[in-house]
Amino acid sequence: MSTAATHSRLWPLVADLLALTKPRVTSLVMATAAVGMGLAPSPIALPSALAMLCATALLVGSANALNCWLERDTDGFMQRTRERPLPAGRLEPQLAFAFATALALTALPLLTLLVNPVTGLLGTVALFSYVWLYTPLKFKTPHALAIGAVPGALPPLMGWTAATGRIGAGGVLLFAIVFAWQMPHVIGLSSYRRSEYAAAGIRVLPLVRPARVAQWHAIVWAALLLPISAALWAIGLGGALYLAAAVVLCALYLGAALLGPLRPHEAIDRWGRRLFLVSLFYLPLLLLALMLDKGA
Repeated sequence: MSTAATHSRLWPLVADLLALTKPRVTSLVMATAAVGMGLAPSPIALPSALAMLCATALLVGSANALNCWLERDTDGFMQRTRERPLPAGRLEPQLAFAFATALALTALPLLTLLVNPVTGLLGTVALFSYVWLYTPLKFKTPHALAIGAVPGALPPLMGWTAATGRIGAGGVLLFAIVFAWQMPHVIGLSSYRRSEYAAAGIRVLPLVRPARVAQWHAIVWAALLLPISAALWAIGLGGALYLAAAVVLCALYLGAALLGPLRPHEAIDRWGRRLFLVSLFYLPLLLLALMLDKGA
């Protein structure tokens, strides 16, 4: 076989394996981990910081790939996932599983040995809870959302522990911000894609509870973001600019959630889409303001 022919077969395979890791999600997670390192009171050596970011990327990629492997059949029922490599038939499940496992077996020792054991332990908890708790439970109960928010919120805490070697108040508050942000984010997404989740058999809150209940869950979590975000300022991890940005962004996020009860005749899918779009801007802008205006 010619070199050109080999390349023509290899690159689509590489692209499909990379797609399993959900690069956009992985990039956001790495950003939150970097924020945790940047805000930690102890400086982190460049080699350790690079090891942390690389290992986190591998770990998140592994979790996402294992999620794709477990949901390869149900993904075919959803418009946004049916073209993924496994439901589309471009990859064999055995190869996907081997790839995901190799990523995990590389990432966890790197976190433990090259960063520190605390960060390695948090990474192990994140991987296990996302793949083996959240993924199967979301087909059984809407409470899986809270379980899935834990691994999603651990990376900034892992960044903090990578720099300090211990769990501190700043790292816990960063965890709490990302945890609370995810709740309206996912409720919004699952509200405007309810038919797809129903076809896949995923028991999201807007499917198993009345629309108003799902909306009030989103409202409560969006409201909690303000005191949690303000607490970071109170302990000196953000300045006045960060606090002002947090108030404005929280008001916008909460306002988008409140439009549900304020517009009782509006379809929940329209409400959910608007809330989801606002959520996409909320977290990156909040973290950017925090890094630009770090406290003393």
